[in-house]
Amino acid sequence: MNQIIFGIALFITLAIFAFTTWRYVRIFMLTKPAFPVRNFGKRLGIMMRVAIGQTKMFRKPTLGFIHALVFWGFLVILVGSIEMVIDGLFGVERSLGCLGWFYDLLIGIGDIFSVIIGVAILIFLSRRLFMNVKRFEGIEMKRISHIDASIALTIIFLLMVSLLGLNASYVAKQTLLNAEIIGVFPIGAIVAKVFSGASYEAIHIFHEIFWWSHILLIFVFANILPYSKHFHVFMSVPNVFLSRLEPLGKLPNMDSVTREVKLMMDPETAYAAEPEDTPDERFGVLDAEDASWKSYLDSLSCTECGRCTEVCPANITGKELSPRKVMMDLRSRMKEKRDGLIKEGKEFSDGKSLVRDYISEEELWACTTCNACAQECPINIDHPKFIVDMRRYLVMEEGSAPGDLKTIFNNIENNGAPWQYSPDDRLVWAEDLEMNKI
Repeated sequence: MNQIIFGIALFITLAIFAFTTWRYVRIFMLTKPAFPVRNFGKRLGIMMRVAIGQTKMFRKPTLGFIHALVFWGFLVILVGSIEMVIDGLFGVERSLGCLGWFYDLLIGIGDIFSVIIGVAILIFLSRRLFMNVKRFEGIEMKRISHIDASIALTIIFLLMVSLLGLNASYVAKQTLLNAEIIGVFPIGAIVAKVFSGASYEAIHIFHEIFWWSHILLIFVFANILPYSKHFHVFMSVPNVFLSRLEPLGKLPNMDSVTREVKLMMDPETAYAAEPEDTPDERFGVLDAEDASWKSYLDSLSCTECGRCTEVCPANITGKELSPRKVMMDLRSRMKEKRDGLIKEGKEFSDGKSLVRDYISEEELWACTTCNACAQECPINIDHPKFIVDMRRYLVMEEGSAPGDLKTIFNNIENNGAPWQYSPDDRLVWAEDLEMNKI
């Protein structure tokens, strides 16, 4: 009966997760190309250093170390979760015990981490609930964002409590039966003393309660995450692996503009290289579906930690720009249009757009493209590239830009330089100067 119930629960979990995944896949299919994914060795190195090694988190040493412990602990505990799925399907217990000493090592570390993660989560919850952390605030941080974070942290804490209870009750049960204890439980063995004097039936009931509560919490959490700010639990590692490999200050050229330049320079070659059925593309980004798949992946991976906004010079000096808000707005806008886009494709319109309805022109032009936000982001989100894409739309589609910038554009077009002087007059200022010949 337990196997049947577990099988049904697992099937429902996988079905819901597959449905959610397919919806995201369909949305990604509507986004624009970003860059070819190559240099897998280099990408793997970046992923191991930044995502697995958590190197960027250590820029705030204390909290970074605590977060890293939570992440590394989850990687170890994941093995135990996989084992529980196998046990539940086949009606066995500690099925991976055949791994011998390696299993003992993993289970022992996981047992210790259950306490470390539990304490870390209490610290994170306390900071959110009782401490006024400036980077957790902002116009983009609505009440639902704080509730979302608190719910996710609470579930993680309950997962650790149930795991510790599961290990302790297992040790107590096996000890009472004088049976072999498969695995090493340094913390569980201590907590197991709570069950001293209890009957086998009572310990068995507790063991079942902890086992089912832990695995069902995992199933629920897995399907909550894609609709939560904690989606980064799934998305952060792939996002780091798919980071742009060019220097942060390099802005990619637009293919459509490159084609136009080649057309002017060599019309015959350009016409031959361009397919006749190439559709007209919008310059830059007006709405969510104009974003590249990488920008959308960035938005889904955003942890809302606020480290980007905290170092943004525009935000620090009181301007409206918040790099975190830009990513959150893209995610929210795509969520708002998701059903219509899936049903009708890119032709769907609800009369609104990402630019102006979500992100104002003032925010976009406040960005200095210094890349402080991208440098600080612990999962390599590229905020400036997306901001520039929206500015490109304003300039190239609407001719909308600050007055001083329009003057520069006109000078470049007319004089070949940002200054208002013609090329012939550029050296007039130096005519009466006496210059020593070297």
